[in-house]
Amino acid sequence: MPNRLAGATSPYLLQHAENPVDWWEWGSEAFAEARRRDVPVLLSVGYAACHWCHVMAHESFEDEATAAYLNEHFVSVKVDREERPDVDAVYMNATTAMTGHGGWPMTCVLDHDGNPFFAGTYFPDQPRHGQPSFRQLLEALVDAWRTRGDEVRRVAGNLRAHLNQSLATTPAPVGEDTLTAAVTLLRREFDERSAGFGGAPKFPPSMVLAFLLLRDGEAEHAMAARTLEAMARGGIHDQLGGGFARYSVDSEWVVPHFEKMLYDNALLLQAYARWETDLGRRAVAGIADFLLAELRTGEGGFASALDADSEGAEGTYYVWTPEQLTDVLGPDDGPWAARLLGVTTAGTFEHGTSVLQLREEPEDPDRWTRCRQRLLEARARRVRPARDDKVVAAWNGLAISGLCASGTLLDRPRDLDAAVAAADLLWRVHADHGRLRRVSRDGVVGTPAGVLEDHGCVATGFLDLLQATGDPVWLERAGAVVDAALDHFAAGDGGFNDTADDAEQLVARPRDPSDNASPSGLSSMVHALSTYAALTGSGRHRDAAEAALASVAQLAERAPRFAGWSLAAAQRMLDGPEEIAVVGPAGAERDALARVARRRPGAVVVVADGPRDDIPLLVGRDAVDGRPAAYVCRGLVCERPVTDPEALRR
Repeated sequence: MPNRLAGATSPYLLQHAENPVDWWEWGSEAFAEARRRDVPVLLSVGYAACHWCHVMAHESFEDEATAAYLNEHFVSVKVDREERPDVDAVYMNATTAMTGHGGWPMTCVLDHDGNPFFAGTYFPDQPRHGQPSFRQLLEALVDAWRTRGDEVRRVAGNLRAHLNQSLATTPAPVGEDTLTAAVTLLRREFDERSAGFGGAPKFPPSMVLAFLLLRDGEAEHAMAARTLEAMARGGIHDQLGGGFARYSVDSEWVVPHFEKMLYDNALLLQAYARWETDLGRRAVAGIADFLLAELRTGEGGFASALDADSEGAEGTYYVWTPEQLTDVLGPDDGPWAARLLGVTTAGTFEHGTSVLQLREEPEDPDRWTRCRQRLLEARARRVRPARDDKVVAAWNGLAISGLCASGTLLDRPRDLDAAVAAADLLWRVHADHGRLRRVSRDGVVGTPAGVLEDHGCVATGFLDLLQATGDPVWLERAGAVVDAALDHFAAGDGGFNDTADDAEQLVARPRDPSDNASPSGLSSMVHALSTYAALTGSGRHRDAAEAALASVAQLAERAPRFAGWSLAAAQRMLDGPEEIAVVGPAGAERDALARVARRRPGAVVVVADGPRDDIPLLVGRDAVDGRPAAYVCRGLVCERPVTDPEALRR
């Protein structure tokens, strides 16, 4: 019989709707029930594409005996971390404070006021490697609740105090010295053997790469180029269908954790679009095609993720044996493809299977193209991974920006059309006078309020769409979103809170300026504010961007791997950024100027037929003697216009 989650909109919650656990959704009703029964709240947080969430669900939440124990002794609450990043952030801070690490599934036990007194991640159904079983853990927690109430209250109180420690910072200007110090530390942490930063597991450092590509230095460009190539050739990149997995479990980019997230692919799309090589262009085409083919929803938005699992196991959709390649390609092409793609009899993954890699260019590209198509057709007959089809505002904002980059830099009109459709959906379904809701599904908006990253990423996507299309409606809509964020998320020290001033009050108000797998709310807002200021000349928005950057100066200098998006914004702001108006009659001449302008690192570029009053950068900018012209400006103060692409390049 379905439980309460049967009415949820989250695909992750719906995965648990048939569990024998009497799940509740997050809300005051669950805590009132726990108070009425005098039992603790068990909070379980995960997401639909999470492999270990599936494992724990199968081992424990689908087990009748475990479910019966939970139902008797706890009020159990399920949360989709992607739908409620605020709840996830608060209790992930508690988990890392208590255990020294975090991850999903996250398991916390709370008192009736939401204060945590126990936290952890995955727990097995049997004792393993010195770790208690989930049932043993539950029994110990019930005993503590009943017999050691004073200790439980002390731990919960201490954790609440820890979570509410002041996060105010000492602002400092982010100048060239800060950026140079960040590069020095990044060079120290760079993996000279396999590229990327740090060891296993290794995540795509998309935002750091964006910063390095904006810099004018050989060392920076070399780190970026080596990492982009290593990822594109490795198993983390789907060599058949395009798109990238969430991370590599090893340090050499060979074996991925197979789930594919929208935010990763949107950010990588922007990075590869700026890496002007044949391999980079192929990666861009693959990512964009993957987004349109695999993640696009019927309403024009983009789904959150593809699962890591199919047929009850991780990676089965993606891995191959030499025999399977020969079965599909025949006795000549099969062994050839195995050598090209690193498929061995021993295997690089589990059970003698291998993840496909493309460590070198094929000597016969046409042969590889034919083999790739046949393998794709064969793979399509396998059981596909499940798709989490909720639309997350922030990640769709990132996808809009990525598709604008691929559409303009690689001349892919279809990508721009998809970006416009996604932006239309966000404005029509998620927005209310600039305030955003976090998620929608099947065109119906969900109840969770948008957080700071939603406003920053969506506003930036709208501004990128203005630059790609010249349609001033996106400037107007971006202005509404950034102003809503300034009104409701700003903190007293120049930084930002991650939740609005009128959002649900949790045990702590989350505020994390560090970038993780996706941009922080603060760094995404800096990009939106600085770009809006460049397009409009607004000193208010420029000042807000500089104040927000100043609040993360220490993080940018001391932990640049977790401040890549802020560093990229700082680099653009130190460079101006350049504002380029390309105006004049449409045609080959204007297209040539626009191509050069859009390849200038960090530039803000608008292309139009002539002057416009509704886009400040275009006011008074006109063709020169009837020929398209480019105006290079800073603070809306422009140099003499040029009509020659080579002059613009210089």
